[in-house]
This record gives sequence, structure tokens and C-alpha cells, in this order.
Amino acid sequence: MSIILKRRGLTATALLGATAGLIGASREAVAGNQLAVAISGYDATSYQSGTAQRGVARFNATHNGGIWFFQSEATRDLFRADPARYAPQFDGYCAWAASQAYKAPGNPEIWRVVDNKLYLKVHEQAQQMWLRDVPGNIAKGNTNWPRIHPF
Repeated sequence: MSIILKRRGLTATALLGATAGLIGASREAVAGNQLAVAISGYDATSYQSGTAQRGVARFNATHNGGIWFFQSEATRDLFRADPARYAPQFDGYCAWAASQAYKAPGNPEIWRVVDNKLYLKVHEQAQQMWLRDVPGNIAKGNTNWPRIHPF
């Protein structure tokens, strides 16, 4: 179901989706393979070149419980060959929050690559606080992460 919100209200897509959800609610629930789109559909490999670029759904791969979009077959294949190099640290959660021992969603438009590793932040203020001590915040995040995200 796709819900698109605009500043002044719901779109037809949202209303149709909500209606479909109500109709579908009377059906039996079926558990299945349900993957979330990782980093809002951005191409994880694009950050290494200094720009965040949206991926295309037809160039996709699965990794760590998510579906990842890429700009091309070539960038998808780069990711498949070494997902640890391209996937954001802390499973895409905010690196500042991880350094402070809690979880907050990462924003794929607020990021930094350090030592070839991608770190997302929840908002620009978190980015600025994180930048005050990058090595220290990375170390604290690495220490805190197993405790705040134990699986």
C-alpha cells in the first residue's frame, strides 16, 4: 500500500490505499517475506563518490532484511560483492543517536563517509553534534550498538 502525504492533505493515492487497507482487513493475515526498502531507495554505492543518488527499483538486491535500489546493474553488482563496504553503519540508524546510546532513524540525505564507511544522521543538528568529535562518536556508537540493537 502506498501512502503519499502532501502539505495540504491526503492525495488520491493515500485515500485509495486506505480504502484498500479497510477492504483487506477482513481477509486472513498471511505472513510472508516482507522486505523494507533500505535507505529510502538511495543507491548505497553513490555515497562513496560524494553524492547521494536515488536508485531505480529494477536494479535491486536484498541484504540484511531489506531491498536495496541502485542506479545501474554495475552499482548493484558492486554492492553485492561487498555490502559491508557500502551499507550504512548502525543498520542505517542515526550515528549520533548510536553514540548517545539510543536509536533514531537515519536520514539518507544527511550523511558523512568516514574511512569509506557511511554514517547517516536523523537531522542536520545531529550531524553537527556528531561532527564535533567524529572518531569519538564512532567509537561510542560501536560500543553502544550491540546493547541498543542486540539482534
